[in-house]
Amino acid sequence: QVQLVESGGGLVPTGGSLRLSCAASGSIVSINVMGWYRQVPGKQRELVARITSGGSTNYADSVKGRFTISRDNAKNTVYLQMNSLKPDDTAVYYCNAWVKETITSFFNEYWGQGTQVTVSS
Repeated sequence: QVQLVESGGGLVPTGGSLRLSCAASGSIVSINVMGWYRQVPGKQRELVARITSGGSTNYADSVKGRFTISRDNAKNTVYLQMNSLKPDDTAVYYCNAWVKETITSFFNEYWGQGTQVTVSS
């Protein structure tokens, strides 16, 4: 079994910054894509950013130039540096990872429990 534990959420004013972290633990042979999604009540969960094990990234248009995703493969950890935050960034942010648990298994998808980010206007 694999656990994803997020940290770093909180309340910040408009224009502020936060750094989210997500550490994967458990039975892990390798991790392919790691990413961050967010969700507000009444709306679908949406991709914020994701990064492959090789370091390739992609971002939602709404966060390009403001957010930066990175990862430490040795620590099975992914980060999201969020700058110039806006009230529209307010959401629960979820960590996501595709994990290979044994040599012969496929990659399985896991989610963290979510961390609240609130940007005050």
